[in-house]
Amino acid sequence: MSAYASLEARAAAHAALGEKTRLRVVDALLLGDASPGVLAARLGIGTNLLAHHLRVLESAGLVTRTRSEADRRRSYLRLDADALAGLVPAARLAAPRVVFVCTHNSARSQLAAALWRRHSDVPAASAGTHPAPRVHPRAVAAARRHSLGLGRARPRPLDGALSDDDLVVTVCDSAHEELELELSGRRSPTLHWSIADPAPHDTDEAFEVAFAAVSSRVERLAPAVRVIPTAT
Repeated sequence: MSAYASLEARAAAHAALGEKTRLRVVDALLLGDASPGVLAARLGIGTNLLAHHLRVLESAGLVTRTRSEADRRRSYLRLDADALAGLVPAARLAAPRVVFVCTHNSARSQLAAALWRRHSDVPAASAGTHPAPRVHPRAVAAARRHSLGLGRARPRPLDGALSDDDLVVTVCDSAHEELELELSGRRSPTLHWSIADPAPHDTDEAFEVAFAAVSSRVERLAPAVRVIPTAT
């Protein structure tokens, strides 16, 4: 059961959201994660003021933070999807295609693209900044357990895989931080999902945790993206 089943928790959530800057934080994090520094720059507010509002949102259980797997000095903020049900406006994006990116293109990005095809008519692809020789066998097994087929999927390089209008979603802290400057100059939106890499643990449980994290993000984003024709 969600923590927001009680009147007290629901009241705390509404109280936390009863301030316009905190609502802007929620809107900014609705579809993707962000580091505090990036979020402060995006909102045009000081880091000290942002820290105050984040404490309120975290105390209410609306926002959580995780440590970057790549740069351990950095953290990423994310929304609690269950807590936000019915509390936030629907975001809307348009793209001819969604491209999911991670470092090796062997697990999280492959699962994201496969799940996306289940939930959306917008075309999807995946790629890696340093693609592995094959899709991780435990990712293939996790997909099979959830009736998704990855048996013929192959990792592909990101170089040359993007068009200007693609909606790029990085699902790996390392890839996000490697591409941050490059992707910031694109005219189309870029989102980041800070999802832990299951490969170092190399267990079915770790891959199930990653699958659940990817699945919840895809289910939240898919209704918010409509397809637009590819530019000719």
